[in-house]
Amino acid sequence: MAMDIQQAKMMEQLPSQFFAKLVNKAQRLAQEHNDLINLGQGNHDQPTPAFIVEALREASRDPRFHRYGPFRGYPFLKEAIAAYYKQQYGVELDPETEVAIVPGTKTAIVELCQCLLNKGDMALVPDPGYPDYLSGIAITGAIAKPMPLLRNNRFLPDYHELGSDVLDKAKMMFLNYPNNPTGATADARFFADTVAVARSHCIPVIHDFAYGAIGFNGTPCSFLQQEGAKDVGVELFTMSKLYNMAGWRVGFVLGNKEIVAMLEELQDHYHCSLFGGLQAASACALQSDQSSVHELVGLYKERSEALWEAAQEIGWQVEQPSGSFFAWFPVPKGYTSEEFSELLLDKAHLVVAPGNGFGQYGEGYVRIGLLADKTTLREAIARVGNLNLF
Repeated sequence: MAMDIQQAKMMEQLPSQFFAKLVNKAQRLAQEHNDLINLGQGNHDQPTPAFIVEALREASRDPRFHRYGPFRGYPFLKEAIAAYYKQQYGVELDPETEVAIVPGTKTAIVELCQCLLNKGDMALVPDPGYPDYLSGIAITGAIAKPMPLLRNNRFLPDYHELGSDVLDKAKMMFLNYPNNPTGATADARFFADTVAVARSHCIPVIHDFAYGAIGFNGTPCSFLQQEGAKDVGVELFTMSKLYNMAGWRVGFVLGNKEIVAMLEELQDHYHCSLFGGLQAASACALQSDQSSVHELVGLYKERSEALWEAAQEIGWQVEQPSGSFFAWFPVPKGYTSEEFSELLLDKAHLVVAPGNGFGQYGEGYVRIGLLADKTTLREAIARVGNLNLF
């Protein structure tokens, strides 16, 4: 007789995993339609640069990496990310106290919520925003408070509109620029305002810098470049996007010493660090001349321009993204985000992500990934044009 296994109440609090549902739907439709174009996910289409793969191959032969490594990672990788930030952003980081190595920043998002939030606490989240911020908050039993990202404010949160009452209650704030899903970037002035607000209201800031160097109008700002940023928060940096290493699961939490110390203490109980070969290959990537990154950013810029030009040709009035590898396009009049997405699936065999999956303020938009070649992107927009919606 089967035992009646009781699920923890925390499991009931978890939000629906938006991307898991999207992946399952796309896979099912791909079996039904051999002409399906999937631009709904955030999975890069380019391989990891060969020199990084070779570095892993060589490192995997090193016997010292066949044993348990340091719980908190090898010093050489912490030194490599610190040197990278100094070279790219002019930011000084102490490798010993201001750098934590994490098995992907998705994991870090959940762990930072556990470090900083108690049940019933309020956390500020961008809306629209990366859905997994909500997952981390839900696991702790905290409450997510949306910060609307509106077109008329360049998809930046308006701290004045949030009000002092909300800011005084907040125990954490998530930010993400270049932004997923809107493709917006933030400037130094916005980050300076953020530091001031965080200091005034005692709000730890978690800036998700996943798309780092992917900016189409110059290199995006790092939050840590702003004076006082390390006093109020940390920045998440990942190898996934800039080096096409999403499957390698290597990331960092950088900045505030107290937050880094909390995270490393928590991870002592969760992980035994990453395979040393992964750390060696990541250090190799960070210490390279970054030509592979520059080429990748150029590729995404070309794709962004091709997508925008194709949209103009069919009368779809859209704005070009300024960063990330996503475009954030408004849906035609008379449709919700989901209705338009379903129409594109059924009639154009095109997968896009409905904006409401990223929050209530994502309604009225769809997210399109720049994760196919220019010919495929133009074909996708041509199929939209054939529906005569504009």
